[in-house]
Amino acid sequence: MKKVKTGIIGTGKVAHLHAAALAGNEQSEFVAVWGRSVEKTNAFAEKYSVEAYTDFDLFLSESGVEAVCLCTPHPAHVDSAVAAAKAGVHLLVEKPLASSLEDCDSILEAVREAGVKMGMVCQRRYFEPCIRVKEAIEAGKIGRPIIASLTVLGWRDQAYYDSDPWRGTWDEEGGGVLVNQAVHQLDLLLWYMGEIEEVFGYWDNLTHDGIEVEDTSIAVIRFKNGAMGNILASNCYNPAIHGKVSVLGSNGSLVGVQTDGGQMFIAGMSAIEEPPVTDYWTIPGEEGNVEKWLIEDTERFKRINPMEHYHRLQIDDFISAIVEDREPSVSGDEGRRAVELFTAIYRSQRDRKPQAFPLQPEYDRDDFDGRRSQV
Repeated sequence: MKKVKTGIIGTGKVAHLHAAALAGNEQSEFVAVWGRSVEKTNAFAEKYSVEAYTDFDLFLSESGVEAVCLCTPHPAHVDSAVAAAKAGVHLLVEKPLASSLEDCDSILEAVREAGVKMGMVCQRRYFEPCIRVKEAIEAGKIGRPIIASLTVLGWRDQAYYDSDPWRGTWDEEGGGVLVNQAVHQLDLLLWYMGEIEEVFGYWDNLTHDGIEVEDTSIAVIRFKNGAMGNILASNCYNPAIHGKVSVLGSNGSLVGVQTDGGQMFIAGMSAIEEPPVTDYWTIPGEEGNVEKWLIEDTERFKRINPMEHYHRLQIDDFISAIVEDREPSVSGDEGRRAVELFTAIYRSQRDRKPQAFPLQPEYDRDDFDGRRSQV
């Protein structure tokens, strides 16, 4: 069996989920990790019996890695991703792809020029209730998708932002609830509804005085297929309530998923509290499936380690894509779409008007897509 030599860039909390998956994949030979801190990197390497590197060039040139999981904070993705691609190394990147469209495009260009594989971590696409919604739409069971709704009613306290020095700042985190919490649901919304025509949105920091970034955003969307959608994402709900995405079809049927009940998990700090579930399902003749699926999904949740399981499924797909010479299930281009969506919301507030798609980087402005120009 062909094995791919794998490594990890970054030693933070989410990197441990990737390490467990790489170590447990029979097609992966997990060989190395890179980190900035000598102490943390050595401890991480010892735990997983791999080589430790704090020199990034040596990590790429001497470790033998053929594929890496990029687990650093997202504003730092661009330099590592471009260097890895130029070295001929395949990439699986934690969400979001980057904080700006300029960085996204730099990464994607490097990947295309090098001819390497690139995937995005969007592990909620592997949730069984999320797959049900996608399959129902593709099978035409709801007719045309006409209205989509995304809600993330979460909570983050100051201790969360204090847990890592990069959290809560424009420079180090790149954004707040849109960039770091709701991006999973943004990805699902785009997966279900397709291309966007235009977006109008607002954002603000309403209750978190100790951070720079937004804790709340609302937006409305017109999709290219004529459908409409709305977004409400906030970290002001204490205690947290849920994260949901639902889609209404032209035949009146509503399908939806609660991706997160209660607080969204924080890698290395908390666990997933509730199983993802099918919360709305009014397709004629299938309404009774909701109770059956709730039992199935709850029982599955108890059998698996949900913190690792869905990351493992996506990492398994990424390794298989390399071995089979195919594209990963979630591409880098799809990762850019989520960044394009939250960028549109930031710019919309700055410009006080809808943002037409597609969006391009703003090379002639230095206000970080409107994040630094709030009035």
